[in-house]
Amino acid sequence: MAIKANVEGKVEASTKMSGAEMLLESLKRENVEVIFGYPGGAVLPIYDKIYDAGIFHVLTRHEQGGIHAAEGYARISGKPGVVIATSGPGATNIVTGLTDAMIDSLPLVVFTGQVASSVIGTDAFQEADVLGITMPITKHSYQVREVSEIPNIIKEAFYIATTGRPGPVLIDIPKDLAIIEGEFDYSKEINLPGYQPTVLPNHLQIRKLVEAVSHAKKPVILAGAGILHGNAAEELKEYAEQQSVPVIHTLLGLGGFPADHPLFLGMAGMHGTYTANMAIYESDLLISIGARFDDRVTGNLAHFAPNATIAHIDIDPAEIGKVVTTKIPVVGDAKEVLSQLIHQDGKPGDNQEWRDKVSGWKQEFPLCYQASSETLKPQKLIELVYEYTNGEAIVTTDVGQHQMWAAQYYKFKKPNHWVTSGGLGTMGFGLPASIGAQLADRSATVVSLVGDGGFQMTLQELSVIHELKLPIKVMIVNNQSLGMVRQWQEIFYEGRYSHSLIPNQPDFIKLAEAYGIKAFRAQTEEEANQVLKEAIEFDGPVLMDFRVTSDENVYPMVAPGKGLHEMVGVKF
Repeated sequence: MAIKANVEGKVEASTKMSGAEMLLESLKRENVEVIFGYPGGAVLPIYDKIYDAGIFHVLTRHEQGGIHAAEGYARISGKPGVVIATSGPGATNIVTGLTDAMIDSLPLVVFTGQVASSVIGTDAFQEADVLGITMPITKHSYQVREVSEIPNIIKEAFYIATTGRPGPVLIDIPKDLAIIEGEFDYSKEINLPGYQPTVLPNHLQIRKLVEAVSHAKKPVILAGAGILHGNAAEELKEYAEQQSVPVIHTLLGLGGFPADHPLFLGMAGMHGTYTANMAIYESDLLISIGARFDDRVTGNLAHFAPNATIAHIDIDPAEIGKVVTTKIPVVGDAKEVLSQLIHQDGKPGDNQEWRDKVSGWKQEFPLCYQASSETLKPQKLIELVYEYTNGEAIVTTDVGQHQMWAAQYYKFKKPNHWVTSGGLGTMGFGLPASIGAQLADRSATVVSLVGDGGFQMTLQELSVIHELKLPIKVMIVNNQSLGMVRQWQEIFYEGRYSHSLIPNQPDFIKLAEAYGIKAFRAQTEEEANQVLKEAIEFDGPVLMDFRVTSDENVYPMVAPGKGLHEMVGVKF
């Protein structure tokens, strides 16, 4: 940035900047604390300015690691995760992360380098049509055409990413536009006539919902990640208690309502609790808040809440009525809607008999597994992790059996302690996401629960954990298989384990030590207790290889095509 002296002799910043300088100054104006990235030819002008910009940059070892780390950061901090990748393969390596963030509504602002403006469209070296590739998997995409546009584009990008239903926004910057200079102006007001998210709900719809609750005999609340994105956990608790309505969570909503609360019935869906699924099936009023009725939650739609009036509260009007017929649609921010419902102080319905019934289910049909003194059961491992962290850890996961066991047996009592890939189901997510989560909350205990399959997709990010001295506790739930694939092959494909078993693995202990990280192995409950105690007390990163029983399945389970009331594995 050029400087000049004014008539009084004071030194002030000129508004003349290169595109790269504009980018970094804009990030400072948006109070960005950390950038996750990986350099390359098309972004070298930007990285040259990062060298002395004063913004903390994390060099992940792969672009996929960078964008998943940014997702973890966004999930815990509530702030947008910022990513920089180069053109061509750098940009295409973040496609999975963009899709993941789009489906799970995580705010990201992602910058990709592009070949110079003069050669766009000529198949130049490391050119890719990033806008064409990413348009369906981003909330919005830009390609910079004039250097003077950069400040306003970035300002709009942060606004779009964080308002309404959060999501990823991509900005593609040709290399030459990062070099040439223009006038920097960050004072322009955002004016997006076609983008006006509805935050405040319609009062008439609020009154309809109040009346419906007052007449309901079997009401339930299905709370999704919208509770967390809207910072509405306190309002949800207050409203549920005010109206005496039981609460069920989706996978991504866990932590939005205390798991130890008497009104909490557990997680719904394919691997949800008996109580949660049966409560939905028998309900006469289902209030969905910030959830989108994913197929893993609903099961067979013909049997989903067949006797219930559906009320759907969501900030994204496109989700309402998309999957299930909605009688009471309420478009608005979860916090605002719940606040208005609370202030209506509606008369609770006569549902004591219903609450007694679901409480009875909780007692009669708890989550269960067959214990073993000779082996380490994965469910028991999660219970031990919960015990040794006092239920206070931030938990990140990959996708598969270990993810479901964590959702079932780690009882989240507070919001923003659960980081997982829900809608896309991305293996390799957990380890890099833990890096972003730890950077978002330096004082937290961060546990990264990963499978032996997913871990091997992004294990190179151990180098970042060591380099930054992040005290993350990496726990490999090692069943020497792609566990969920193996489970489905056992149940639905007559035990034909086609390429789902992984008996030949690296020595994860030596691998961790090669990265300079302390490591342990355990294969019994007794050993797991010893390892966890030492690892949690250790002030630094630790990797633990837990050899759990290899043939364990996740239950309960709702098979594809079945209704929520048709669970198997409810009792052993």
